[in-house]
Amino acid sequence: MAKEKSPMGRYIKEIINAGSLVSDSLTLDVVSKYLEREEYKNGYILDGFPRTLAQAEQFSNGINHVMYLKVSDREALWRLSYREEEEQSGPDIREDETLSAIRKRIELFHTVTEPVLDFYRKKEILVEINGEQSIEKIHEEILEKLQ
Repeated sequence: MAKEKSPMGRYIKEIINAGSLVSDSLTLDVVSKYLEREEYKNGYILDGFPRTLAQAEQFSNGINHVMYLKVSDREALWRLSYREEEEQSGPDIREDETLSAIRKRIELFHTVTEPVLDFYRKKEILVEINGEQSIEKIHEEILEKLQ
């Protein structure tokens, strides 16, 4: 939606560019509406959702497995900074990938998203995987854990 030139799209883009999170109610509404689409009737994979405990508790579509690719703050900072350099060069840098926005996103992860991990850990559906391994090894572990 942030890519759309609608008032809602611009609003969401401003929030994301500041490194902040979109409100729980708006996020739940957007995700739930998308999942009503025909192409998701047989299942779906969500990336980066839910990010807050309220979203996890209120999401009614159901979640069977939660994969947590665990990386250190240092690694996350490096990867996000490197991705920004690779994808954006010169004056076209994405506003949500400035160093201060990246640091804010990492801080938000610890304060807002880590409780979500505990929520799913208690439900016994959280699978933690070392995200600092090779892509092939991570893929192998995910498939192994899902079986």
